[in-house]
Amino acid sequence: MSTWYEEIKILGRDLVDTVRHLIHEGNVRRIIIKDDKGNTFLELPLSVATIGVIAMPVLAGLGALAALVANFTLVVERSGKPPEQPAA
Repeated sequence: MSTWYEEIKILGRDLVDTVRHLIHEGNVRRIIIKDDKGNTFLELPLSVATIGVIAMPVLAGLGALAALVANFTLVVERSGKPPEQPAA
């Protein structure tokens, strides 16, 4: 099974909703949350066993973090085949 990465730039106010949405997707293996300078705030390894245990406390903490920082980059590690890129 292959692994690929996606970077998503979001505003702080959208952080919790975006992470919540990513947690519920089936092919996300890890989420890395970085500020606009590239500093890593949090790495969330996601597996079926840990999603229920970590999801609620982590989302509450992310809400507090989002109030402090305006812009974030989410690095999403996904499993499976990456989407096709359109031919240029």
